[in-house]
Amino acid sequence: MKQLLLDINVEVSPSLDSFVVGKHAEAVQLLRLFAQRIPGNFGEQAVYLWGESGAGKSHLLHALANAPVTRYLNASTSLVEMDFSPEISLYLVDDCQQLNDAQQIAVFNLFNQVKEHNAFFVATGSQPPALLAVREDLRTRLGWGLIYQLHELTDEDKIAALNSAANARGITIPAGVLPYLINHYQRDMPTLSNMIHALINFSLENKRPITLPLLRELMQ
Repeated sequence: MKQLLLDINVEVSPSLDSFVVGKHAEAVQLLRLFAQRIPGNFGEQAVYLWGESGAGKSHLLHALANAPVTRYLNASTSLVEMDFSPEISLYLVDDCQQLNDAQQIAVFNLFNQVKEHNAFFVATGSQPPALLAVREDLRTRLGWGLIYQLHELTDEDKIAALNSAANARGITIPAGVLPYLINHYQRDMPTLSNMIHALINFSLENKRPITLPLLRELMQ
C-alpha cells in the first residue's frame, strides 16, 4: 500500500494523446500538424492559446516539447536560449504574461525570425493578445496567428475521461466514486488520472472491488 500511495505522485509525461480534447478538437488537431511540421489548412504556422490556469495550456506545450528539434521557453529561460537557431523548427513560449521586459523583446525578435525562416511557433498566455500585459509590439505579433481559448473541462468531461482510462484497463468504476474523487481531491486531470490508476492497483493488490470506502481508504 505504501508504494501505491507513492505512485500517486509520479509525474506522467504530457502527450497530445493524454490531453482530454473536450471542445478543443480543432486546436489539438492543428498542434498535431505542427508536431509534424505541417501547416494548418490556410498555411498557418503560428498559434496562440489562452485561458485560465488548469485549462491545459502548459500540458499541450510540454506535449509538443517531446517532438524533435523543438525548444520550450518560459520566464525561467535565459535570453541566450531565446535566440533563433536554424536547426530548431518549432518554438514554444509558455505563459507570455510572465516574461520580463528583456524576454519580451527577445520573443518579439524570435517571432520575426521564425516567420522569416518558415518555422513554427506556439505561445500561451492568461488572456487574449489584445489584453495581455506585454509590450505592444509583442502583443501584435502574438495576434498574427490563429488564436484559441482553452476552457477548463467540466466535471462531466473529467468523469468521462477517467472512466475511459479505467475501461482501457478492463475496469468499470462504480457510480459515485468519480464524483466523490473530483469533489474531495485535487481537480487537475494529471493528478486525478494518477489517483485512478493508483486506485485500480490498490484494488487489484488487495483483491477488493473498487468502492467508495476503498477510495476513502486510499485517500487517507
